This record gives sequence, C-alpha cells and structure tokens, in this order.
Amino acid sequence: MAHIVLSDAGIAFDGTTPRTRPLGGAEGAFVALAEALAARGHRVEVRNACTAPVEVAGVAWRPLAEGFPAACDLHIANRSDKLLRALPGARRTAFWVHNPCRYLLKARYLWKLAVTRPVIVCLGAYHLSTLPAWVPDGGRLVIPHGLPDTFLHAAPREPPAPRAVFTSNPLRGLDWLLDRWERDIRPQVPEAGLDLYCGPGVYGSVGDRKADAMRRVLDRARALAGAGVVLHDPLPREALAAVLQEARVMLYPGDLNETFCFAVAEAQALGLPAVVLNQGALPERVRSGGTGFVATDDTAFVSDAVRLLRDDALWRKLHRTALAEQRSWTWNDAAAAFERLLPED
Repeated sequence: MAHIVLSDAGIAFDGTTPRTRPLGGAEGAFVALAEALAARGHRVEVRNACTAPVEVAGVAWRPLAEGFPAACDLHIANRSDKLLRALPGARRTAFWVHNPCRYLLKARYLWKLAVTRPVIVCLGAYHLSTLPAWVPDGGRLVIPHGLPDTFLHAAPREPPAPRAVFTSNPLRGLDWLLDRWERDIRPQVPEAGLDLYCGPGVYGSVGDRKADAMRRVLDRARALAGAGVVLHDPLPREALAAVLQEARVMLYPGDLNETFCFAVAEAQALGLPAVVLNQGALPERVRSGGTGFVATDDTAFVSDAVRLLRDDALWRKLHRTALAEQRSWTWNDAAAAFERLLPED
C-alpha cells in the first residue's frame, strides 16, 4: 500500500460534492481518481479548498490550511503552480494538467517545473501536442480520464424520438450550435427538439466570473423555445445519465481548449451517437462513421445531425458500435496507470 496525496488549489469541493450537485469535469475527475486509488488499497489524502475535514469512500479530505504531511510516496499536484513545491518530502511528484499546456509557458510555472521536475500527466495525444518539448519535466505520460460506473452499463435500445442534447459549458460552442439549429437543422426536421443542460453554477467561482457571457448565450437559448430549444438546469451525474439514455444524438462543436471532453465521452459510453467538429480532443472521443461523426465544416455538421435525427437504421448502427467500443477505460484503469508513477522500493 502506498501513501498518495492529491492536491488542488481551485474551487471548494470534496468527495460528497458529485453525489449532491453538478461538478465540473476536472473536479469530478479529481474526486474519481482519488477514490479509485483508495479502492485499489492505497492510503489516499487530499488537500484542497474543502471547507471541513471529511472522509468519503476511503479518501481523507483536508483543507489546504491544515498543511501537508511531511512525506508521501506520490504527490499528484492538480493544475496549479502553487502546489508544485508544496510537498518537498514526496518521493515523486506528478503534475496533472487538464487544459492546453500553453498556460505552463509562464515564468512562475517554468522555474518551479525546472526545480521540481515532476512527471507531467496529459489526457491524450492532442493534449500532449500542446506541451513544447523544451518545457522542463521529469517525464511525460498520457493517462486519459476514466469513465464513472454510472455510464458503463447501458443496455441497447431502439431509436428514440428526434431530440438532440448539449450538456457542456455554454461558452464552448453553444452560440454556434444555436445558429446551426435555428437556421439549418430544425427547418429540415421540424419535429426535433434540442435539450440543453448547462449553466454557470457548475463551475464555482470560475463560472461566476464568466456568468455574464454565459447568460447572454443562455438568454438566446430561451428565446428559441419556439424552435424546440429547452433549457434545463445542470444535473448530477446519475440524473444526467438517465437523460442521455432518452436522447437521440449529442450535438457538440467543442473548441480548441477541449483536451478530453467528459460530455461527449459519457454520452458515447451510454451508446449515444455524437456529431462534433474536428477540433481539440474531440476526434479522440468520437470514431467518425463508427460511433458518430467528426464534421470538418458547418455543412457537414448540419448534414450529419439531420441524418442521425431521421435515419433509424444509421442511428441503431452507431448506437450499438458506441456501446461496444466506448466504455472500456474506467477510473480503475486510470488509477492503475497512475500507479506506474510510484517509486520502486
């Protein structure tokens, strides 16, 4: 059994949070990895902005203000340069990044990376490509996020009514999607609907800072009720899984800052075909022509969306392929990959 410490300097959350309310992708991944490592028999502690000590699923959550233990076998520092030197007694340090690595090209990151030499953990091939070779490190490793158990056991189903769904940050292409929906998709499938599960509350203080920009997009969505657009509050994971299993297709343009995309990964694991644009990590989440479509331009996106909303045979084929291919990597697998970073005794 190893002693593993995970640290985060972002918004306030703990192991109870994803069980009670929606949580952003990076924060949800942090909880899931901590619990998966504990389930594999390790002693796991967290230091983050949680408001009080709590023990959940074998993980000891402690506020950052309590300080760090003197030593551990592996310290997984999440995203922030403030954490890189927080646990000098760690036998090994990993720096887990979630956004494109351009933000590491600042002096405050580079000197700490040079001194600490952590193993930098990226989420996929696209993500790794954003990390210049000259950035100092103690190694580089790709470990994709795992999928929660909630999304791994869907049964095959018959084609549902033509309702599309969008479940991500409204600033990641929703305005563009509303244009395509109003002008191009809905006129060709007038019985179709578009359900949106999104809002600033998922993102804590970050969402607060961007709330005005999000609100403008969401106000536009509300104004399109006559075009079949319905805006819902974000949902906790289990409720979201139930909604996705009633949808026909996920429509998601994404953006270049997408290094993994839980929204699409979770939908695909449930057998929900997706139409996405060819940008960021989305081509790693959707096998074009197999589990959905990766469109190269606006015209292709609209055409693929209309086909999936109308064509039951095509939908059934992509649905069954997604169930077969898109749920093979779990958080237990991701935790096992992180174990490769443990120092040898």
